[in-house]
Amino acid sequence: MSGPVTPPSAPLGQARRRRRSPWPTVLGVAALVGLTGFIAFGNLNRSLEYFVTPTEYRQQQAQLQGRAIRIGGLVRDVQYDPQSLNLRFTVSDGGASFPVQYQGAVSDLFKENQGVVVRGEFQGETFHASDLVVKHSEEYNVPKTQAELKDLLNTTE
Repeated sequence: MSGPVTPPSAPLGQARRRRRSPWPTVLGVAALVGLTGFIAFGNLNRSLEYFVTPTEYRQQQAQLQGRAIRIGGLVRDVQYDPQSLNLRFTVSDGGASFPVQYQGAVSDLFKENQGVVVRGEFQGETFHASDLVVKHSEEYNVPKTQAELKDLLNTTE
């Protein structure tokens, strides 16, 4: 009982791979980059805070009015009440100056003729500060002797 004999079949050739179009991948990557750029830079203009001197503010007052900004300059005419934590001073750059009002604790580094950056906004001609950053000396001297170290510790207490 033998059935018909079939001749051996020829081996099949290499299967052809379907070539996919690169456009869906390119468009997907472009959309992802565009979305990331929009999220990163889309609202950047609303969150910018400008750092200006009092003279620059006078020159750009129309554009900066009503915006949260930072003003930097030297401290003049300090009036501080430690009980109410109410601080009033003038920030000046030599050309222009503005009165500043700040409510809160003040660093020991805050003093006359010291550099300061205040963040806030103008209400009339007075700058109402919400943050106060005091510039300090960039020089650090290590005490060389035990006596200098003791003096340093006594002055910081």
